[in-house]
Amino acid sequence: MLLTERRRKKLPQAELGDFVEGVKRKVGEKVGEHGVYLGERGIYDERNRLNDLTGKEWAQLTRSWFIHNPEPRKGDEILHPAKFPESLIEEFILFFTKEGDIVLDPMAGTGSTLVACDHMNRKGIGIELIKKWADIARKRTKQTVIEANALELSKLNLPLIDFCITSPPYWNMLRKSRGHVKSTAHVRKEQGLDVYYSEDPNDIGNLTDYSDYLNALYKIFEQVYYLLKNHKYLVVIVQNVRTEEGQMIPVAWDLGKKLGNLYVLKQERIWCQNNKMLGIWGYPFTYVSNVHHHYCLVFEKDKSFRRGNTAP
Repeated sequence: MLLTERRRKKLPQAELGDFVEGVKRKVGEKVGEHGVYLGERGIYDERNRLNDLTGKEWAQLTRSWFIHNPEPRKGDEILHPAKFPESLIEEFILFFTKEGDIVLDPMAGTGSTLVACDHMNRKGIGIELIKKWADIARKRTKQTVIEANALELSKLNLPLIDFCITSPPYWNMLRKSRGHVKSTAHVRKEQGLDVYYSEDPNDIGNLTDYSDYLNALYKIFEQVYYLLKNHKYLVVIVQNVRTEEGQMIPVAWDLGKKLGNLYVLKQERIWCQNNKMLGIWGYPFTYVSNVHHHYCLVFEKDKSFRRGNTAP
């Protein structure tokens, strides 16, 4: 099971007389030249400049796939058609930052990343285009919420950041039919809830041309690049989508390749959900999968690496 700050605090406290490699150790005692013994948490290496984890905790957060089922939404959270869970973001914040670091979400929605920053003692900045979602975010968090267009990040006079995590619209997927089975989107519509992010022409979830969509994302993350400190990380959570004609569009792979000209694409972590409703898609004529996984693309900024700008 993945380890969050709140879960970590629930771990039983180590006894003062634990044995490590046959040697009796006390919590806080030095181990070798750089190690500090932290009981059941393991040994912390004082050279760790990325996060506050021990080697034992670090290993738990590097599996290339994981299952994470969000808790039910509360209050105004249900209004947003594609909110992603704070508990998921906490895992990434825990790995890619230290306490007090600055975290940016340039497409903040109702503020999931910012709420996670509240829980994790980080400084969050959220940029949100749509006033409705920005207002909800302000109610949910003490962090900074700026109502603005992520395509104009460079105009906002933001500070340098230690980490960026976001989940952009999965192209215009919310506007596409998913068949005749009663989907979550159909249920939301019957309940009078939003099924799209907005009608704003500046909303990249409303772009109909796929190349325009990818180029818009590149423009956003190019501006993030100049805000991100060197050797710090960007995580983009995205999903491949299926057109109404039945073709899979590899959004995650295309975005990874495109941003890989600017950042170092380090890895993908695959977020799986095993509690979602199964739709009888395509039956009885053709194969259509139930897509219950997302790609968490991990990029590193390295000033010595840049293949060239692929944006138009």
